[in-house]
Amino acid sequence: MRVLFVCLGNICRSPAAEGVFRHLAPDVTSDSAGTGHWHVGEPPYGAMQQAAAARGYDLSDLRARQFTSVDFTRFDLIIAMDAANQRNIEVLRPADITTPVHLFTDYAPNQGMTVPDPYYTRDFDGALDLIEAASQGLKSSL
Repeated sequence: MRVLFVCLGNICRSPAAEGVFRHLAPDVTSDSAGTGHWHVGEPPYGAMQQAAAARGYDLSDLRARQFTSVDFTRFDLIIAMDAANQRNIEVLRPADITTPVHLFTDYAPNQGMTVPDPYYTRDFDGALDLIEAASQGLKSSL
């Protein structure tokens, strides 16, 4: 199984989801990407790295990259952090490719419809709480 986590810039939510999920499910191949190009090549945002490290997740080896249509064939499941990113992912879907694209919160019942972006909300711990809950749900569903 190959899972791709996608947010906007690939410096907060999706790398945190990748780090948490690879910790919980080391036998599953995981990666992360952003629908935007602004941070390509950069490490995760410092405040997110610090919040993740406080919980035992090391994100330091991750680097931002942009989601491309090729990802539909490289992964078995694509996980979007919010509906806007899910729409941006679907725009790039090649014809006849059926790779599922789900919202991450689909795996964390009663948690809301989105993983709020801590780059803007500054709530890195709140985002990690939701990411951990959704990661547990995703792991259970595989």
